[in-house]
Amino acid sequence: MRGPGRVPGLYATESALNELAHQLKMDPVQLRIVNEPKIDESSGLPFSSRHLLECFQLGSEKFGWSKRNPAVGSMKRDGLTLGWGMAGCSWVAARFSAAANVQLRDDGTCRVASATQDIGTGTYTILAQLASERTGIPLDKVEVELGDTSLPEGPLSGGSIATGSVVNAVFAAADEAIGMLKMVAISTPGSPFVHRKPDELEFKDGEVSIKDSANRVPFADLLQRAKLRMVTGNGQSAATFGDPKPKFSTQSFGCHFAEVTWQPEIARLRVSRVVTVIDAGKIINTLAGRNQIQGAVVMGVGMALLERTEYDPQNGAPINSSLADYLVAVNADAPAVEVHFLDYPDKEINQVGARGIGEIGLAGIAAAITDAVYHATGVRVRELPVKIEDLLA
Repeated sequence: MRGPGRVPGLYATESALNELAHQLKMDPVQLRIVNEPKIDESSGLPFSSRHLLECFQLGSEKFGWSKRNPAVGSMKRDGLTLGWGMAGCSWVAARFSAAANVQLRDDGTCRVASATQDIGTGTYTILAQLASERTGIPLDKVEVELGDTSLPEGPLSGGSIATGSVVNAVFAAADEAIGMLKMVAISTPGSPFVHRKPDELEFKDGEVSIKDSANRVPFADLLQRAKLRMVTGNGQSAATFGDPKPKFSTQSFGCHFAEVTWQPEIARLRVSRVVTVIDAGKIINTLAGRNQIQGAVVMGVGMALLERTEYDPQNGAPINSSLADYLVAVNADAPAVEVHFLDYPDKEINQVGARGIGEIGLAGIAAAITDAVYHATGVRVRELPVKIEDLLA
């Protein structure tokens, strides 16, 4: 299961909060609001950025939480019993050490490279976006190279930290390459910038000019004039992960609101819709980011209702050791998933304020689903996955 540690841990703590809210006859959203901490109480540190209350507010609004009748089994639709539940979520935000290389080439293209990898999380696109943002070169002229140990050392893909780690390294590499380009511009015979100082020039949209001047020269023309194939910059970014003396608690936050439908006549339980709100700083690629959260929510349906490894008590071997017997969520199990992002850049993480979002979508969702199951059926399930025999008993 993705997200070891925090994902099962938050299932326990968020479920406990929901049970406490029920015993207090209190709305579970309100319970969390009145207990919102001012600092990270586990470390005594202030948060670098925390907008969880706004997640609760937006999620409640988009889900329609105000229409919830808290009585068990009281909500109906099309002959089905509805259950509504919610839970919060969080995930650590940090940087691994990272390095990157940026080349500005004489054909007007840019290459950005790092020995990190893309395991389907969008690293190729994000590195291209970062290089394009810093240089002004269009995305379709940016080449990305990853996954080769001869490249500058990049972060591993784990802990939802890779994206946040590469930002500063790519920007530093791009800045160094731009600095080298300015030196070429002021030193090449025939260049319109000869005898100028580097700080008199600006590099914008892939062109060099004197500051506040309309006379702009494409960087490729300058390299061709200097008979250079490229200029290169290297950049590095230090790690914050494992810092023994951090100044801030750096986390991402969010919440899930889940609806289930229950047909007791045929013992049919389904997750029908989910609304998720995530506070993860600046989202660099909204399309890929939403895809990450939607996929995590579907995985959360598997965690809550389907997935479990069964072991032979005689020898300890897994009994359901293939996908023929181990149940995972498929298309028919996937609910409608609505994802919203807040936009509060966290500059303690990197220059654009982006934090990782790979695993936070899975954190907390199982607790929201089991809370909805209780609301529909009156059965409080504490051991996952929820089984039909639990509900029938």
